[in-house]
Amino acid sequence: VFLEFQLSRWLAQVLVFPETPEHIVDLMSVKPIVGILFGDPTGIGPEITAKLAASGKLSEHCRPLLIGDARVLAAGQKIAGVAFATVVVDDPREARWDGPVPLFDLKNFDPAEIELGKVSAQAGRVVGETVRTAIGLLRDGSIDGLTYAPFNKTALHQGGFPDDLHMMMDFLAWDGPVGEMNVLNNLWTTRATSHIPLKDVSAHLNAENIVRAIRMAYQTLVRAGVNPPRVAVCALNPHAGEGGLCGREEIDVIAPAIALAAREGIRALGPFSADTIFMNALRGKYDAVVTMYHDQGQIALKLMGPVGVTVIGGLPYAITTAAHGTAHDIAGQGKADPEALERAVIIAARMARSDKEKR
Repeated sequence: VFLEFQLSRWLAQVLVFPETPEHIVDLMSVKPIVGILFGDPTGIGPEITAKLAASGKLSEHCRPLLIGDARVLAAGQKIAGVAFATVVVDDPREARWDGPVPLFDLKNFDPAEIELGKVSAQAGRVVGETVRTAIGLLRDGSIDGLTYAPFNKTALHQGGFPDDLHMMMDFLAWDGPVGEMNVLNNLWTTRATSHIPLKDVSAHLNAENIVRAIRMAYQTLVRAGVNPPRVAVCALNPHAGEGGLCGREEIDVIAPAIALAAREGIRALGPFSADTIFMNALRGKYDAVVTMYHDQGQIALKLMGPVGVTVIGGLPYAITTAAHGTAHDIAGQGKADPEALERAVIIAARMARSDKEKR
């Protein structure tokens, strides 16, 4: 009994009543700061951001900093039918998380100037400018990671910016390997080639591109807390080429690339036939799948569910988004689901926490 008493007394001192103020740990302070962008204001971005912020779930995963125009957020709250308190911060470094959600109000867009559900060059321009500001906050350490509600690529282009991936690279002056990774539940995918015609895929496959994709998948999963990740590599041809009877890409290009990655210490496996690789991945046999072209992975993932996440892999910062579009067809109707955006925040927080621990 005496030992139990002493143990309980010691635990109370350590966990509840430390001897000095230095022992007091603010659990919120150890969570990464994740900037949350509202996305294109003509779509569902402001609505799902408002729903997620109102749910209180943001603070479960990170210290959130809402970034954008307060009027856009208010419009999103009205559409969503939710209300929550915010506090405007003039300097993100002065944000606190012991009360209302901090908002860095950029005062750069009045949503009354656009029509919901319609592509807007003006909205695309403001989205690009907002991303530029958020990237600056990443670079100066004001935030640790970034999650954005969906952008509209046509609007970005009309507003004078490239797509979101190349926009991030431009603002960061980043010339290293970069690519999209798509995540559904615990399964991650990326690809050796992306937005090119199907007839050109074989010509663009080489060991360098495939190893780059394998390496990016491996390194990104490590940052997300999976260590060591198991990376499965997809074949290009039916039945993985049938030993050369149905194409030689597996023999001449893909298998040698896997061997090169393995020599770097990466747990890379394959090539496996495209008609079986995702069944085994879903059963938990692999953590990531590297496909040879865009739809080889995208069709499989989107059949599995609508709440995927896109991670901008390869960049020095944690940047994520929901893997769906601006959904102009339901914009303003209050029925958009914020689950994919929440999952994007969770992954950004995991990666940002890992990055902070390494610094």
